[in-house]
Amino acid sequence: MAAQLDNDRLDAWRALLVTHAALVAKLDHELEQERDLPLAWYEVLLHLNEAPNSALRMGDLAQRALLTPSGLTRLVDRMQGAGLVSRESCGTDRRGAWAVLTPAGRKRLKEAAPVHVRGVERYFARHLTKDEAKALSGVLGKMLVSLRGDC
Repeated sequence: MAAQLDNDRLDAWRALLVTHAALVAKLDHELEQERDLPLAWYEVLLHLNEAPNSALRMGDLAQRALLTPSGLTRLVDRMQGAGLVSRESCGTDRRGAWAVLTPAGRKRLKEAAPVHVRGVERYFARHLTKDEAKALSGVLGKMLVSLRGDC
């Protein structure tokens, strides 16, 4: 027999999906309008900036950016064409490659960060008290541990 969801949990699930989609669309729109930078590009630049030596293996970057390997490859190709990242071969694995943040990519990230942070504050953070933020982080963290444990 299939599990049943009560109305409160079903409402919470739907609210999570709809809110996530609306939030991502709004943040993407603002970055595009104000800095001519798609949110997906911003995320890649951010992950590279936080990585040691500002470089990540393509597979690791795909996981962090929540993209398929082929989707990341296409994205990095476009970003490389714009001069924001470079791709370097991996000396220990001829099939592997590294995505590396360029100085131009670091500059674009620095310019875009205030727009992104402002949007996260305006559309997400200001709606949560500190206790609510901790509770939400705890619930989502617990779900993520469960999901990763099931893989």
